[in-house]
Amino acid sequence: MAFKTIIEPFKIKSVEPIMMSTEEQRIGFLKTANYNPFMLRSEQVIIDFLTDSGTSAMSAKQWAGIMDGDESYAGSRSWFRMESIIKDLTGMEFILPTHQGRAAERILYGHLGGKGKVFFSNTLFDTSRANIEFSGAEGIDLSIEESELVNHTYPFKGNIDTVKLEEQIKNHDLKNIAGVVLTVTNNSGGGQPVSMQNVKETSRICKQYGILLFIDCCRIAENAWFIVDREHGYANKTYKEVAQEIFSYADGALMSAKKDGLVNMGGFLSLKDKKLSDACKNLLIITEGYTTYGGLSGRDMEAIAQGLEEVFDPAYLNYRIKSTTYLGEHLHRIGIPLMLPIGGHAVYIDAKALYPHIPVHQYPGQALVCELYTKGGIRTVEIGSVMFGKYDEQGKLIEAPMELVRLAIPRRVYTQSHIEYVIEVFDKIFEDRSKARGLKITEEPEFLRHFTAKYELI
Repeated sequence: MAFKTIIEPFKIKSVEPIMMSTEEQRIGFLKTANYNPFMLRSEQVIIDFLTDSGTSAMSAKQWAGIMDGDESYAGSRSWFRMESIIKDLTGMEFILPTHQGRAAERILYGHLGGKGKVFFSNTLFDTSRANIEFSGAEGIDLSIEESELVNHTYPFKGNIDTVKLEEQIKNHDLKNIAGVVLTVTNNSGGGQPVSMQNVKETSRICKQYGILLFIDCCRIAENAWFIVDREHGYANKTYKEVAQEIFSYADGALMSAKKDGLVNMGGFLSLKDKKLSDACKNLLIITEGYTTYGGLSGRDMEAIAQGLEEVFDPAYLNYRIKSTTYLGEHLHRIGIPLMLPIGGHAVYIDAKALYPHIPVHQYPGQALVCELYTKGGIRTVEIGSVMFGKYDEQGKLIEAPMELVRLAIPRRVYTQSHIEYVIEVFDKIFEDRSKARGLKITEEPEFLRHFTAKYELI
């Protein structure tokens, strides 16, 4: 019998208090933070949906592993356990530990990139694009048409457009193509999954032209759930088997273990080619640490090893995806416009549709971010023209394809009652939507401006 209520497949063993602030207090907190919730203190937040990265609650076995961590500088047994589990998962021979995913990006993209080089992707996320552009290379997104149709329910909106990919390859000098990056799930594209067929076809094209294919695999388990649920021929596969098949088509993989590794810090780079691995190891030693710890403590490696096993548990993944869907479906019933179908790790609100009176150059996504915090103490992040917008030569904003706000749900942290509270806050958001005000940026850095930009209300 299938029950309607989604229960958490775990028991709570330790709790952390939440400061229940008032709206008046939050108005002051937000003003002090220059209307950028990244600048808030964590204790000023009631529900923190800023990111699902590094915000997971670890299991009893992970905490036990932390006590068992081997902190030897070289040859740590915790490293060999982590290496073994990653090798089994990815099928790749060369594993480089890093302190988080963007360190793996910096090493790989820094080595392969450079002026004149180009990377193709379904959609690069913010740190991926920043590391590529910082190297002097260019990142080109080739998402499918359905990905920008917010209400379209195509089951694999995270796919790369393989026709466009082949066209772009033919339009570039092959020696300048540094690689293709598939982000699974596609975070910037609304947390949408990539199909196995799309991975296969992308791999075929890359092999045909001799181009390296990399998987940005930080949400690989969640993507595997969608393949089993939606793609023909995979219903009887385990989630781990599906993930292993995805890796089999690639030349390398990068992971922020702070997502589907279920840990608060850590990552890795896995590669099939020894020559490429040796070059990346040199950078690893210079910037991260020795090859058997790479910026991680032994206790971190124990937690990652355990987390990469726990994340493929069917009970956990069913709870994870269905609880996210529950939130999205209830917001949809209220009338909140959002990205459909609902993704695995987050619900994405279409702020442009919610606030049609706020022009894009006044950042409707950031307006919603501020409203959510003011009304309910909910911290979220804009994924639109603040995060991905650029300026032309005249200083005019080049808009992002969509103006989204992401509600990224930390793993194993919030209960059903927290989600019900979020739904109630959105009731108020929808009721007061015509009163929301846009913002202007008063200060911003060159890269990743959403982290530290300052704003004023218009």
